[in-house]
Amino acid sequence: MISTPHPPRVIISGGGTGGHIFPAISIANAIKERWSDAEILFVGAENRMEMERVPAAGYKIIGLPVAGFDRKNMLKNVSVAVKLLKSLQKAKGIINSFKPDIAVGVGGYASGPTLRAAAAKGVPTVLQEQNSYAGVTNKMLARKAARICVAYEGMERFFPKEKIVLTGNPTRQDLVVSKENRQNGYVHFGLDPDKKTILMVGGSLGARTLNESIIGSFPDIGKSDVQVLWQCGKYYFKEISGLQAEGKIPGNVYLFDFLSRMDYAYSVADLVISRAGAGSISEFCLLGKPVILVPSPNVAEDHQTQNAMALVKRDAAVMVSDANARTLLFHTALRLVDDNEKLKSLSDNIIKLAQKDSAKRIVDEIQKLLMQL
Repeated sequence: MISTPHPPRVIISGGGTGGHIFPAISIANAIKERWSDAEILFVGAENRMEMERVPAAGYKIIGLPVAGFDRKNMLKNVSVAVKLLKSLQKAKGIINSFKPDIAVGVGGYASGPTLRAAAAKGVPTVLQEQNSYAGVTNKMLARKAARICVAYEGMERFFPKEKIVLTGNPTRQDLVVSKENRQNGYVHFGLDPDKKTILMVGGSLGARTLNESIIGSFPDIGKSDVQVLWQCGKYYFKEISGLQAEGKIPGNVYLFDFLSRMDYAYSVADLVISRAGAGSISEFCLLGKPVILVPSPNVAEDHQTQNAMALVKRDAAVMVSDANARTLLFHTALRLVDDNEKLKSLSDNIIKLAQKDSAKRIVDEIQKLLMQL
């Protein structure tokens, strides 16, 4: 533990998606490891998932009425502007009452008003940018930020170079790929240890393309000598399990709505198919997993394509576009999983991009700023 003149008071703001919330909670946990008496307050957006996930992790959170701008229906943005003004006022009140020593923004709607209010009060601010293409909120906040922690090289095209620190993205600490987990995984999922395994990870609403791609490829998969571990997402499970009841899913495809033991799933996987979210990519790098990335087209500024291309350029991943996935994804996957030389090359190259102990390294930067106060 590090002793300070008084327990550090830290505001962490942002959210909206798991890709923002998980790093935020990881940073909070790392702060608590360093200063057990630290006081941490989260500020999120009302009615977004952080309002449930953060308290479940043991932290207090206050919600702002902020919402994102609607690019399709500009008339709706009148109410969005009103919510933004109310959020700015509420954020000022939070900063005045909590009196943070430092404020951390992880991206997402709430971090804009919160970090603006903190900077206006002279509170040092730290940004954490998960993606290779910076989000709008972080780009706006960068000018007044004291430090910007990034996961990819080349981020000086978005941020002042002298403020950037390459820390990587905090990832789940319980993910371990091991021989023991591989053996346990075969038993846990009922898989054949003598067959190559493709893991396809869907999950949220963005999993539709992945699900349609595998359904359209059932004949080819059924004739192959591989097995597929398929997380289709809870939203789609009822519909897809109906196909299973009708006997339309091949016997070498193992359907799950959600995989609770991702350590087992990654351990058995010879090849992973996934969207290109920043958090997932950070996990693949740390675990050295060969992966086919299918960037979601339904994200701001198409940042998942940018994330994927950062790996493809280094021959550290294969990319199939969302538009081509239904015809190409499993054609590519079935060919690739049998190419041991290519799998090894992808694994060797992706693990070179791993950033370890990211949450601790972000807290190192927070500590440096605290020591300057």
